[in-house]
Amino acid sequence: MVQFLSDYTPPETGIGAEASGANPDAELLDAYSQTVVGVARNVSDSVVQIKVDKPAGRQGGRRTGRPYGTGSGFIISSDGYIVTNSHVVNGAHNIEVNLQDGRHFTARLAGNDPATDIAVVQVSADQLSVARFGDSSRLQVGQLAVAIGNPYGFQYSLTAGVVSALGRTLRSESGRLIDDVIQTDAALNPGNSGGPLVDSHGRVIGVNTAVILPAQGLCFAVASNLAAYIVGKLIIEGKVRRGYIGIAGQMIRLNGQLVKRYQLDTNSGILVQQIEPDSPSYNSELRQGDVIIGFNGKAVHTIDDLHRFLDERSINKAQELLVLRNHRKERVVVIPAELG
Repeated sequence: MVQFLSDYTPPETGIGAEASGANPDAELLDAYSQTVVGVARNVSDSVVQIKVDKPAGRQGGRRTGRPYGTGSGFIISSDGYIVTNSHVVNGAHNIEVNLQDGRHFTARLAGNDPATDIAVVQVSADQLSVARFGDSSRLQVGQLAVAIGNPYGFQYSLTAGVVSALGRTLRSESGRLIDDVIQTDAALNPGNSGGPLVDSHGRVIGVNTAVILPAQGLCFAVASNLAAYIVGKLIIEGKVRRGYIGIAGQMIRLNGQLVKRYQLDTNSGILVQQIEPDSPSYNSELRQGDVIIGFNGKAVHTIDDLHRFLDERSINKAQELLVLRNHRKERVVVIPAELG
């Protein structure tokens, strides 16, 4: 049975320790250390190294791309499903998974979603350690975040930091925007891609995906709620069919007086930051600065809600959005295209 780290109680220092002039911060520091050590002990066995062979292309007689690469991933089920980044395995003709216990397996690609930089591979193996997703909607800026992966081929490296910001938007290698991204200062390097970002309980709160170089402490992970939804679709259907309305957005909290005045069903919404020109979807009724709070009569609290509503059933069908515009409620129509 896994013991959650919040159950850890540091030993009492006692009067003797205080009288002897012991460091008054020692107990606090020890609790922090024990938390990180416990996370490493509980999660590391589920983290894997992924090695891929990719065909090198040519452009103008010059070789392009890398013929091989490495990344990270983590096991989420006893039947061998492993979460990683799309950019780690996309285009690979051979995928090798190395476990911490020294075993290695050839993996098959179960599903790939470049739009969120999430992919799932599967190995045939037994006696696997499993990581579990946490609830990223409950995250708070400043809480502990631990990243585990294989930077530069150094297997099973751990770094610790905090959640620096929530609700970021990041452009994936496919050119599309990933919403609901966690920013952390837990150090990430090439090879960490696809590894887990976990909380103090050892639950996965994000999938590490990118760093900004040469900046320090600007690292990003796809939030666990979005990742878990995508992973489920990839395992069951092999791909994610979704509607696409051609916007970039960020979750924001709504003013309490505004919520009360309009008797809203939500205290948060999606701020429309950008509307893509020449989008294949119909979105001309939306305006930059709108706050989306409803979708076909259902409250929209977060980016995750909008992603769930824009499923395969929404494609090429008129959908009604409820938005706040200039402190007034407006109803607008969008017709999502299929995200291809």
